Amino acid sequence: MTTSAAAHPRFAEALTALGLQVPVRAFPDATRTAAQAATAVGCELGQIVKSLIFTADGVPVLVLMDGASRVDVERVRAHLGATEVRRADADLVRETTGYAIGGVPPFGHRTRTTVLADRGLLAHTTVWAAAGTPHTVFPMAPAELVEHAGAALADVRERTA
Repeated sequence: MTTSAAAHPRFAEALTALGLQVPVRAFPDATRTAAQAATAVGCELGQIVKSLIFTADGVPVLVLMDGASRVDVERVRAHLGATEVRRADADLVRETTGYAIGGVPPFGHRTRTTVLADRGLLAHTTVWAAAGTPHTVFPMAPAELVEHAGAALADVRERTA
């Protein structure tokens, strides 16, 4: 399917509220992981946007990271000036965003949170992100995605040796 009707209803409402019309693609097999999504879409792993929830001193934070990279929690901690940063559990992810892990979109969440987007996302012309379910994704220019997510650009990826 290639309409926003394939998206999770909450995410479809967010698209409407933002005045966006994006082609949402639905797949019969899950696109829960970045690798699954890249295979389904037919794009590079780095073009997949992972929407990851962490807690910084107990407060939820969304980090947008390309599918080929990992988040460096120490860099997130330093950027936020937090004492402790941890990966959120599945219950907190659903409570904060309204979506299950594997389907969390970059915006359209139940709760407004601080959002960090790794600067590396801007290296791509188009990126693909979850549309609210583990079976749906949508494309967008990375700068536009960062803007709609209300994200601050940050260098929070793990450095490679």
